Parts: sequence; C-alpha cells; structure tokens
Amino acid sequence: MNRAPAKGGDAAGRRLVFVRHGATQANLDGLRCGGDLDMPMTALGRSQIADAARQVRHAGWPIDVIFASDLLRTKESAGIASAVLGGIPVREMPTLRERRLGQWNLCRIEATEAALRAGQTPPGGESDAEFTRRIEHAIAEMLSAPWSMPLLVGSKGVARVLRQMLGLTREAVGNGEVLVLDVAELASTPFEGVAS
Repeated sequence: MNRAPAKGGDAAGRRLVFVRHGATQANLDGLRCGGDLDMPMTALGRSQIADAARQVRHAGWPIDVIFASDLLRTKESAGIASAVLGGIPVREMPTLRERRLGQWNLCRIEATEAALRAGQTPPGGESDAEFTRRIEHAIAEMLSAPWSMPLLVGSKGVARVLRQMLGLTREAVGNGEVLVLDVAELASTPFEGVAS
C-alpha cells in the first residue's frame, strides 16, 4: 500500500521514501523477528519488494541512494529495489537493524504485544530507549549527506521510530509498504555522531 506524504510533502521539503522489507516466514506466521534474528525473505517477500520498487519508479521520485541494514531481509530487499530502479547504489548501515528482541524472537506477536507496548525490555534484548537512540542517530547520519531523495529499506520498528521522530501516529507498516515522509526538519538538525 502506498500512503500519501505524511507531513508537509511539498516540493520545498526534503523527502525520504521508506519501504518495509519483504515478508520473512516469521512475518507470515505472525511471529516476532528482531534484529538479532537474521532471516531471509520468502518468495512472496521478494515479490512485495519488486512491486514496491515499481511503485517508486512509477511515481518518478528522484531516488539517488538506497539505505538498508546488514540483515538478509533488508539487504536482499534493497538489492531487488536497486535492480528495479536501474542500479541505484545501496549503502549498508548496520545501525539500521530492527530492535534486538532476545527471547521474544519467534514468539507469537500477540503474546508479547502488551509487554512491548508497556515498554518492557525483552529478556536478552534491547530496550526501547536504546533502540530509539540508535535509530535516531542512524537517521541523522543518513540525512547528513546531500542526497536528493534517499530510499530506506527497513523494518517495522525502524518505521515506528522514524514516524515518532516526525511526530506521527504509531501505525504498523506492512511488508513491502511504501511511505513518503517529509524529513526537512530532521535533515536540518546537525548530526553530532554516536557517543561511544
């Protein structure tokens, strides 16, 4: 599904296209799949990404770089999108990985949803605050370069943090879904780097 620009969206704004990676088997089975679980996409997932990239191409957006984490599902999705879009370069950023979910990996989503929404940290996983800080720094680093219009292939959690940064509602993003976001405010914030 393609959503209209979420905030502002005028030609003067700086925009980012976000595409959620294609479905993994865990996604199809309704199971948690964090950034510490490296699963490949399914055939359906590859088809979802090809369709999403065709939407992006048809829209005529001036995509000049694709960002993705180093996870199989996002790297493969970015490679498919790059091929459909004519060989746009892909830049891997491990800091764009989904939240580490520890012992919640491969648990049914509904079994952990209340705990996740209550802000609990998964045993052996990453706290929401740590994950949010990591993604905020990655987005700031990504936007610090003068890209015309980057495409970010990421996970549901990355989309959630990005939407939060823009003051948007917390809506789940489906596999292969395309979002266009006005990130002019984020791009104008100086990047100070990640503290060690």
